[in-house]
Amino acid sequence: MKVAIDPYMFRTTPLLELAGVVADLGFEYIELSPREDLTPFFLHPRIDDSGVKRFKKSLDAAGVRVAAHLPLYRWSGPDEDERRAAVRYWKRAIQITVDLGCHVMNSEFNGRPEQASRSEGMFWKSMEELLPVFEREDVELRLEPHPDDFVEDGLVAVDMVRGINSPLVSFLYCAPHTFHMGGNMVEIMEYAGPLMTQLHLADAFDHTASSGLRYIVNPPGSTARVHQHLDIGQGEVDWELFFATLKRLGFGDSDRNIMTACVFAWEDRARESSLFMREAITRHTSGW
Repeated sequence: MKVAIDPYMFRTTPLLELAGVVADLGFEYIELSPREDLTPFFLHPRIDDSGVKRFKKSLDAAGVRVAAHLPLYRWSGPDEDERRAAVRYWKRAIQITVDLGCHVMNSEFNGRPEQASRSEGMFWKSMEELLPVFEREDVELRLEPHPDDFVEDGLVAVDMVRGINSPLVSFLYCAPHTFHMGGNMVEIMEYAGPLMTQLHLADAFDHTASSGLRYIVNPPGSTARVHQHLDIGQGEVDWELFFATLKRLGFGDSDRNIMTACVFAWEDRARESSLFMREAITRHTSGW
C-alpha cells in the first residue's frame, strides 16, 4: 500500500519546489490535484512537455513519486460542448500523467444530480471515448462519488464502476464524503471489496445528525452540499471502525492500493496538519 499526500494546501508553492516540500513532510508519494500551473479545475492543462520534464526531474531529485493524478473535468455535464472539451482535457492530462512516470488517475463522476439521467448518458459517452486511451496508455482510473455529482451514493457508485467492466477502472472511497455517500461506511467498503483500490483520508461532521440541522443553510430548503476535509479525529468519521475494516479486507496487502491524506481545511497550519496526518496514518496502520 502506498501512502500519499494531496498537496492542495500547498498549491501556491512553485511547482518545481513542491516535491521538496512533500519529502520534507515525510511522504514518499504525492497525489497531484488541481492547481493553476498544472491541471486547473475544469480547464485544459497549463503545462507543456518541457515543463513536465522539469517537474519530473524535481520529483526524482527529491525522491518523491506520483502515486496518482487527480484532474477534475465536466465530462459528465449536461452540456455537450463542455463534455467534448472535457474529453480533450482528459487526453492531455493522461499524457502528462504517463510522462511523470505514473499510471494511476482518479476523479469524480461529476455531472448534475438534478439531471442525473442526462448526466449518466454523458458519462458513458465520455467513457466510450476515453477508455481506449486509458487502455492504450495502461493507465488505471479510480472513481469516487462526490457531493453534488450525478452519483453521490456509495453503493450506486460501486455498481457504476462494475458496469464499466474494465480491469483498469476501480472505486475510490473518500472518508470525508462518508455521510453524503449514505453513511453506511462498512457496507460500502465490503460491497466494493477488491474494487476499492484508493482512499482519501480526512474527517467530517455528520450533517444528517440532529434532525438534519448539524448545519443551517439559508435559504431553507437549499440543496447545497456541506462537508469538510479535517484532520483525523476532528469530525465524526469512526476511524477505529474505518481502519479495522480496511485491515479485515486486506487493503494494505496490495502495492496497487493508495491511501491519501486529503485535508483542505487548515491552510493556516498546512505543515502541522500534514505532519499530523502522516503520524496518524502510521499509527492506525502499524501492525497491518
